[in-house]
Amino acid sequence: MFESLSDRLSGVFQSLRGQGRLTEDNIQAGLREVRLALLEADVNFSVVKSFVDNVRSKCIGQDLLKGVNPAQQVVKIVHDELVSILGGESSGLNLTGAQPASIMLVGLQGSGKTTSAGKLANLLRKQKMRPYLVPLDVYRPAAIDQLMVLARQLNIPCFPSTTEMTPHDIALKALEQARAEQATVLLLDTAGRLHVDEALMDELKDLKETLNPQEILFVADAMTGQEAVNVAQSFHDKIALTGVVLTKMDGDARGGAALSIRSVIGAPVKFVGVGEKLSEMEVFHPDRIAGRILGMGDVLTLVEKAQETIDAEEAEALAKKMRKASFNFEDFLKQLHRIKKIGSLDTILKLIPGFSGLREKIQAATNAMPEKELAKVEAIISSMTVQERQNPDILNGSRRARIAKGSGVTVTDVNRLVKQFEEMRKMMKNVMAGGKQKRPSLPGMGSMNLPGMAGMGLPPMPQDQAPVLRPASAASSNSAKRKKKKLEKRKHGRK
Repeated sequence: MFESLSDRLSGVFQSLRGQGRLTEDNIQAGLREVRLALLEADVNFSVVKSFVDNVRSKCIGQDLLKGVNPAQQVVKIVHDELVSILGGESSGLNLTGAQPASIMLVGLQGSGKTTSAGKLANLLRKQKMRPYLVPLDVYRPAAIDQLMVLARQLNIPCFPSTTEMTPHDIALKALEQARAEQATVLLLDTAGRLHVDEALMDELKDLKETLNPQEILFVADAMTGQEAVNVAQSFHDKIALTGVVLTKMDGDARGGAALSIRSVIGAPVKFVGVGEKLSEMEVFHPDRIAGRILGMGDVLTLVEKAQETIDAEEAEALAKKMRKASFNFEDFLKQLHRIKKIGSLDTILKLIPGFSGLREKIQAATNAMPEKELAKVEAIISSMTVQERQNPDILNGSRRARIAKGSGVTVTDVNRLVKQFEEMRKMMKNVMAGGKQKRPSLPGMGSMNLPGMAGMGLPPMPQDQAPVLRPASAASSNSAKRKKKKLEKRKHGRK
């Protein structure tokens, strides 16, 4: 999501580079493109107008800071305005009051309420809460069964609703059961309904009056764009929403709903679904989303994802192996599996500042998608025996031929992987010891250079983005020679 918007905004900032100062003419031309980019992203018209007016008023006549070009200054202004329309600060759940606290999930049919209930329960459990799932959808076939299956997968208690019961009765009995089981949060999965269906909307009003939930979250499909905002407004008018959950944020939608919904209805976006797994729900951080839109990456989210999957003791043991150059294919395979838990390589690249366009560069250099290249590496290593993975030095010609046949690649591919792995292992030992060495390419990534994190399976860095190690200046070199001559004269004088 946001890729087309990011590309358009990058083009606008590129056109401002080289300008001496921010003038009304170049700002007007740039904002015209920004307006078109936002409208094409299906952002609400009133939100676009307000956004563009605010940016214009802050840009025109702005004095350039020393060492900052116009494009950088506009990026800062646009970033601040994006954060503002996205909500300013992240909004957590307000679960104070009666216990157990109640969270009611509402929305259209098919927007992802049931799956979001499971994801939210999993997220709350990580925060040391005791969630209790309640299926209230007695209309959709197998809706109750779906939530019960998710509850079993997560090992979270779920109320055994039946289609013969009414949502009102289910809610009251579930509340009693949750108290008996000492649950701290009640998650109510309501039936999907159209905002024009008065009977079902009255049912929501009745549930609200009965349970007095602390949170009423509207679950919106981000793929529906501006229509999701219109429907959310109708729900908000009738039952007063306290927040929004956006699902399918990992899709290829234009992102208009995410950029509009807070400004239009006033309720903040609190969570976003970023994948199909029950662990793939994140707290919505406006500043991080704004950074992603502008191609600045999102290191904090990447660190949080890594902390959830990487064990501190295993990481320390791995560091010791790197220092001793005993890092083997078994360890490398574990790192690949760990990266998969964090997310797809495409997702990881988008979170690293300056790496948003690296996917296409890797594809151009290797004639294959990054995921396919890493899948080939994984296939080769998986075709090795445990002994071969732990001791790559025994990989002779016959063993390599067998591995190539077993993984469906050529012997040349196996030889290249082994060679690159050996170079990487030597480099790691040198880096851990504090030395300097030319970066080898990451196994399976051809001629792309390694940024120093290959042991974690992270992608390589292209030449145009790699940090440059500058040699010592001529002045410092001459100074060193003069000092050396003085020392030699002193020694001769003593003699």
